[in-house]
Amino acid sequence: MNLQDLQPIKDANGANASPVLPEGKKNYLIDIDGTICDDIPNEEPERMPHAQVYPDALEIVNKWFEEGHIIYFFTSRTEDMRAVTEEWLNKNGFKYHGMIMGKPRGGNYHWIDNHIVRATRFVGKFTDMVKATKEIEVFKD
Repeated sequence: MNLQDLQPIKDANGANASPVLPEGKKNYLIDIDGTICDDIPNEEPERMPHAQVYPDALEIVNKWFEEGHIIYFFTSRTEDMRAVTEEWLNKNGFKYHGMIMGKPRGGNYHWIDNHIVRATRFVGKFTDMVKATKEIEVFKD
């Protein structure tokens, strides 16, 4: 996926707005610790090079990459941990487009955006995605 693949859109006044991915393509923002491998806190960086991969995570993430989706790791690891993280991802065979470091720690994320956002809570196993209806919080009319 290249930037030129983004689809231009216009706002209600005909002005350019933020572009979107083509139909069927997704931007995956995937956590690292406790999601694709052992849950290692930033306070123990010496453990990061030895984290055990969740095999189903490697398989599914690489499948999404091969299908043409965008794969970014979005992690609470700090910028000084970028090199060890990239080395670990590459050593373990993860295919990805980039990393965003410094995600706020503590969970309970509430993402507000002008684009469609779909959140999936990881609960122990990576598999193919299925559609399900769940209760969500929305802005009051």
